[in-house]
Amino acid sequence: MGVMNKLMGFLGLENEEYIEETTTVEEEREEQESSHKRQPSMSRANNVVPFQAREKEGIRLILCEPRHYSDAQDIADNLRHRRPVVVNLHRVEKDQAKRIIDFLSGTVYALNGDIQKVGDTIFVCTPDHVDIQGTISSVLEE
Repeated sequence: MGVMNKLMGFLGLENEEYIEETTTVEEEREEQESSHKRQPSMSRANNVVPFQAREKEGIRLILCEPRHYSDAQDIADNLRHRRPVVVNLHRVEKDQAKRIIDFLSGTVYALNGDIQKVGDTIFVCTPDHVDIQGTISSVLEE
């Protein structure tokens, strides 16, 4: 901290005080009520949609057929946005497919999700809020 104090002193900032304005919830409610009474038409124009409305949209499943390793980042972005992804790797070379799966495995692990093989070149990657149930017998035989 000594270096910071010297730097602050050099810049002339050592004796400044920072004042933070705070408002209580009651004051904010009073202000909102008084603004509603003054301008009722404005309150209708500023509609607020609750966050739960997004859940009614349902879960969107993303289907991807990457052609290059660089497409793995787009798949990871979908996972980060909490969307399950089905990845079909039949259009990429075997070494590129392995690199993509390694990248997605790390992404899924970091997000506490899951990755499952459902075919020779098809994988399902899911974030933590989506559960995969059941197994496919041909995958177990391998």
